[in-house]
Amino acid sequence: MDKSELLDRLGAQGEERLLLAHVLDRAEQARRRNAPAETDFLSPAEQVRCGEALRLAGFSETDWAADGGYEGAERRMLLFLPDWMEREGAEASLRCLRARYRPEKPLTHRDFLGALMGMGVVRGKIGDILVGEESTDVLVHESVADFLLTSWESAGRTKLRVSEVDRHDLHIPEAKFREVRDTVSSLRLDALVSVGFRMARGKAAELISSGKVQVNWADCAKSDRLLAEGDTVSARGFGKFYLAEVGGLTKKGRIAVTVRQYL
Repeated sequence: MDKSELLDRLGAQGEERLLLAHVLDRAEQARRRNAPAETDFLSPAEQVRCGEALRLAGFSETDWAADGGYEGAERRMLLFLPDWMEREGAEASLRCLRARYRPEKPLTHRDFLGALMGMGVVRGKIGDILVGEESTDVLVHESVADFLLTSWESAGRTKLRVSEVDRHDLHIPEAKFREVRDTVSSLRLDALVSVGFRMARGKAAELISSGKVQVNWADCAKSDRLLAEGDTVSARGFGKFYLAEVGGLTKKGRIAVTVRQYL
């Protein structure tokens, strides 16, 4: 099938359709020229959709790699590599910046993202933003790194001192979460959303059917989908959690679960 038919089959519309078309073009460019190509930074959900499009277009998962600057990065760039290049250790065209500031001036992820986009840097050129108490590390595309090193002076009203660091010296903050232990009648999505987001099961079912819930970064509107240990669930306006542990049955035949909700 041609690209338009493929995108129709995926149900891609609007900005998503443009993104998927661009990614497919980059993959085809690498194959045709036998030279590496890459995308901008993609969100986890975008990575899932791009993977679907690439597989449908006949690319195998060995045809590309992903790099966000460190292990466990959420926003990553896809690299399309010719046969002569090693997949192991392949690195994208990104650089790591560290913004230092006075600790009595606490800043948030939103402060940094707003400052960068206010300078005209588009979202696709910005990777993960790793917020710390006295400094924040930001992964950026190499095309904007020099500009930021010379021009980025503040986030909000807070003055910054920006320098470059090696990716191996990144300060990666420990994830903070709230652990919830409960029992459920089954591992259905609506049952786990009820536990993870502390809401009635009926409200959980409504949230899912509204199209606001993702499982492992892919949209899911089916309340009866069964989850497995390690699955991540996110919902717009509620955050995300992952199913950390599935235990045995209680005396009443319910399943013990441990859910970790990110803070």
